[in-house]
Amino acid sequence: MAARKVLTGARVVLPTGTVTDGRVIVDDAGRIAGAAEPDAPAVDLSGHWVVPGFVDIHNHGGGGASFTSGTVDDVLKGVRTHREHGTTTLVASTVTGDMDFLAQRAGLLSELAEQGEIAGIHFEGPFISPCRKGAHDESLLRDPDPADVRKLMDAARGQARMFTLATELPGGVDSVRLLAEHGVIAAIGHTDATYEQTKEAIDAGATVATHLFNAMPPIGHRLPGPIVALLEDERVTVELINDGTHLHPAALELAFHRAGASRVAFITDAMDAAGFGDGAYMLGPLAVEVKDSVARLVTEDGSEGSIAGSTLTLDRAFKRAVTIDRLPIEDVVRSISANPAKLIGAYDEVGSLEPGKYADLVVLDGGYSVVGVMRRGEWVVDPQLG
Repeated sequence: MAARKVLTGARVVLPTGTVTDGRVIVDDAGRIAGAAEPDAPAVDLSGHWVVPGFVDIHNHGGGGASFTSGTVDDVLKGVRTHREHGTTTLVASTVTGDMDFLAQRAGLLSELAEQGEIAGIHFEGPFISPCRKGAHDESLLRDPDPADVRKLMDAARGQARMFTLATELPGGVDSVRLLAEHGVIAAIGHTDATYEQTKEAIDAGATVATHLFNAMPPIGHRLPGPIVALLEDERVTVELINDGTHLHPAALELAFHRAGASRVAFITDAMDAAGFGDGAYMLGPLAVEVKDSVARLVTEDGSEGSIAGSTLTLDRAFKRAVTIDRLPIEDVVRSISANPAKLIGAYDEVGSLEPGKYADLVVLDGGYSVVGVMRRGEWVVDPQLG
């Protein structure tokens, strides 16, 4: 295909390392090409970085819109909000609800997945522990009966990408096996499992830790719990919410040290307020107040409620990882693009800057702030640099 545009002069992060004064060539099909014609229009990105588009596999909404309760237009608004912050591939997450309602939502979201607007559906709840429910309505929780899991899988019409389960509950391990057999990610989270129970679930096919450290027992010196089991097993990828609220920097450092950059996936766990602002919101049926960009459940007695998702966008997670956590930019790119793309089976198309893949990319300035976003070869945010 003839080159549509050529991006030149930037530091380009590739799977093999960072190239200085690199070039990214985009063809007429919106994919990365290996050669350019002499007259192809060039965009000079000197002094900038070009990295793959971010891939968020755990996201409940943004821009004031919820993926659990919003209309199609609301969902698209949330998706667009995150695209403007660099997330070019997004899995829409639901929160706990009535089974019939969740099946209905799965139908709506599956249509958007079939249209390519989202990359699938993640069901976070209702199959989670009341002991570690976080911002989920306890009255709607239930054990992970494989029949109920199958009902939501069927409602998603092949677009279910992940289920978060408290695998220690009755039916948990059998549900993991069911999901694994159908190529759907079984994620361990909102769990009160022991170390041994977590290992059993991993052996049955669980491959992801839902927002590691959060909504699970802490590490004990005699009772190591799920965190140690998830960190030590090479088959598991651990989600991390790098917003400065959900994790202490030392916890993030521990996860990277133990799991390595190849087993970390940065996520947002974003709710409606992401990219929108402080105020009153709903997360499923629960009231949430966002103050100073931190979302918490509203309590009857006015005490501090549980953290209710985040207001994070992945560009902020990226910038924090490089500037505050001092992680190598190549490791951050793996954790925010390549690893999550591999998890959802999309790495042939997205997650790295390689010929043949979609031209999904983010342009960052010298301070790692987003100045440009391209998806499928079209500018979502035009850097307008020449």
